[in-house]
Amino acid sequence: MAITTFIDEHVSPIHPSRIFKASIVDSHNLIPKLMPQAIKSVDILEGSGGAGSIKQINFAQGGNFKFVKYRVDELNEESLVYRYTLIEGDALIEKLEKITYEVKLEQTEDGGSVSKVTSKYYTVGDFVLKEDEVKAGKERVLGMYKAVEAFLLQNPDAYAY
Repeated sequence: MAITTFIDEHVSPIHPSRIFKASIVDSHNLIPKLMPQAIKSVDILEGSGGAGSIKQINFAQGGNFKFVKYRVDELNEESLVYRYTLIEGDALIEKLEKITYEVKLEQTEDGGSVSKVTSKYYTVGDFVLKEDEVKAGKERVLGMYKAVEAFLLQNPDAYAY
């Protein structure tokens, strides 16, 4: 088994607590409304949404994937840290055991935020994962983030801290 790690950052004009609440804490409600063409629903299968919960993202018909399941490992609204593990679904090709993610949001000097995402891909055997193989997934995640950002810019009272 090998671990391939990618680190991405995104700067936003939105305060970190607003983006955290909208894109993470309430994602199961907001994301399907903002992106019905991509996400059919996000269901909480076990737990209440916090650490230990199991969630399932159901993708809209016509896409590459049907669903993915993930376990919430940490959801800390004070430190704005979210960790989760992709445990089942179409995105886990046979050469991947699991994928872990850590999202940290920090405030910038101008009141906006920087989102730091660390993703670790745990491969099976001697399979070597290349960045271009995960590029499409990263672009989809960034698209969701941008949709939430646009919603928050248009609705300044939504998810206000």
